[in-house]
Amino acid sequence: MNHDREELPEYRENPLIAKLPLLLSPADAWRALADPPHFDASERQLPAHIRAHCIQRLGRYFEPLERHLQLEASFAALLRQGYLSRNIRTQDYIRRLQDGHERVVQKDMLAFRHPVRSTASSFALIGCSGVGKSKGIERVLELYPQVIHHDEPFSLDQVVWVKLDCPYVGSPKQLCISFFKEIDRLLGTRYLGKHGARRISIDEMMVHMAHVSNLHAVGVLVIDEIQHLNQARGTGPDAMLNFLVTLVNTIGIPVIIIGTLGALPLLQGDFRQARRASGLGSLVWERMEDGPAWRHFIEKMWTYQWTREVAPLTEEIRCVLYEESQGILDIVVKLFMLTQLRALQLGAMRGRPEIVDVGLLKHVAKESFRVVYPMIDALKRNDRQAIAKYHDIRPLQDHVMQAFSDATARLTPSVPVHVAPVGKVTNSAENDTDPLLRALEGIGIAPDVAAILLAEARASNPGLGPLDLIACIAEKLHARGSEAKPAKPRRRPKVKPDVGPGDLPALTIEGKEKGLSAYEALRNAGWIKPMPNEFLH
Repeated sequence: MNHDREELPEYRENPLIAKLPLLLSPADAWRALADPPHFDASERQLPAHIRAHCIQRLGRYFEPLERHLQLEASFAALLRQGYLSRNIRTQDYIRRLQDGHERVVQKDMLAFRHPVRSTASSFALIGCSGVGKSKGIERVLELYPQVIHHDEPFSLDQVVWVKLDCPYVGSPKQLCISFFKEIDRLLGTRYLGKHGARRISIDEMMVHMAHVSNLHAVGVLVIDEIQHLNQARGTGPDAMLNFLVTLVNTIGIPVIIIGTLGALPLLQGDFRQARRASGLGSLVWERMEDGPAWRHFIEKMWTYQWTREVAPLTEEIRCVLYEESQGILDIVVKLFMLTQLRALQLGAMRGRPEIVDVGLLKHVAKESFRVVYPMIDALKRNDRQAIAKYHDIRPLQDHVMQAFSDATARLTPSVPVHVAPVGKVTNSAENDTDPLLRALEGIGIAPDVAAILLAEARASNPGLGPLDLIACIAEKLHARGSEAKPAKPRRRPKVKPDVGPGDLPALTIEGKEKGLSAYEALRNAGWIKPMPNEFLH
């Protein structure tokens, strides 16, 4: 058992700290942070459409590295040090509440009655998109309860941490609104309706946010996506950063800000002053080097294979994984996921062995990572200015989700499917209702050829829309030239019907061949009586 708490009287005697989880050793922190996906080797025998769902477990995979242990230790110190000057057993806490009331009355963040020393500090976590900043802090936050109820020395709902995304417009007012929403969600209060109305000024909202933070002993405020301040108009960035500095230095609430490298210029000014006193500094997470930590991560990740055949992790595969991801954890995990998915698709559509190899990894990276190519290219060139401009890889996440959605829909058999060799496709009810098959047949491609072309296009280009799939097929046909011309629909020979006295349609057809109208043909055959002369005049 960890006895760090009992050895520190300043922690033991502060109720806001005493109810927090015990401090963790590095080994304990590693075990607590780890979040491996569920895996059972027998799942490799499941049908492909079920294994496609198993592969998605990798999207939540988290393997702690040394940087995550450092982040956990920094957060643990930041949280507890911030609570030292807010002990609810001392007069300082009451004085802080009185200062908060004074600020509300005067609508001034800097107003106070009793100067109280702050022990709060802050730090920034900066790194290029995809290195695991947000996921890392989320795993650390999950180690702590978000709300703790106190009955002694008085009733209090302590909010240990609040995590917010910086507004896209960089507005302090919108940040305050998001804060009130989150507190209301956690505690069932109505602060948003009371303090978040449009008619309330920004200064007044900020004062109320600070006061509510004091009332509920908010331990740490985490602001993610701080690079959004670059989009703020006018004095937006300065107003937001000044507000965060005031929360730390005056109100006594620790703040962690998280952002991409594009946020670095914003942090060279005022927010730097709030970090000086902490001794914690800022954490800058660069992309991983091809070293021991990277190899450890890849070896752990590589064990989670749901393909029929297990591919050994060769040195060539290691090199390709690093080359195509450039040490970005989020990208290498998604590459591994998409490549396994493609192996399942090719196995189902072409009978190809389900195995992840170098060629398939390169092909998937080329086809699926177009949305993040500017970032990968900038990393390969080590162009830090270009890297700083690339703030988000969410388009890749959206692409991955769409690829899995499309693949699971296609791999799920609506009727028993026989996987035939290329060139021979079994007809199914799905073929009859697939609009793309009907479109291909409509332009003269034979049904069996259309089915093969469509299956190959979908397997090679997961996530493409209908029009893009048709374009890929057309390009392939054009490249093949006359060797793969669309088969023309066969014309059925016209069979002259036997005309019987009661076969009206046949009589009409025969009359048409003689240049007669339907009326004339039927009249000549005696089926229509001639009209009386009086009707002709």
